[in-house]
Amino acid sequence: MESLGFKHHDHSSCISGGVAAVAQTCADEGLQFTPVRKRVLEILLERHRAIGAYEILDVLREEGMGSQPPVAYRALDFLVKYGFAHKIERLNAFIACSHPGDAHAAAFLICRSCDAVAETATAPAGGRLGKAAEETGFTIERTVLEAEGVCPNCQGNSE
Repeated sequence: MESLGFKHHDHSSCISGGVAAVAQTCADEGLQFTPVRKRVLEILLERHRAIGAYEILDVLREEGMGSQPPVAYRALDFLVKYGFAHKIERLNAFIACSHPGDAHAAAFLICRSCDAVAETATAPAGGRLGKAAEETGFTIERTVLEAEGVCPNCQGNSE
């Protein structure tokens, strides 16, 4: 699994590929991929960075798809619940999953200078955390792994 968050690239294929992968997973799993849910995913993919719910709501409002916060939050809850998007706790923002439809535990590298986020995979159940959980009889259901630092694009810039 490769992280794309800090690399410059043409991400038009990310948008179409991401939407197609989510649509297929929803069809396979019998999940409703409503127009609002699809549009919220597209917004996340278009921005290619972590964004807040109110920024998403502003776009939905401009496009006539809803003006109340629950519209955005319901769509985001759905996308996060099924692993199509992730919440970045440090930024109180959301980002589209880099690998929708693939079962994985995500970890995030967050640039403290520009707030860019790169997603990568981790295996907390196989590491020290998993061992500690096993030794205590704890079952890990969800992990949030966020590392803060400086991305390659900001390194060398004066702060």
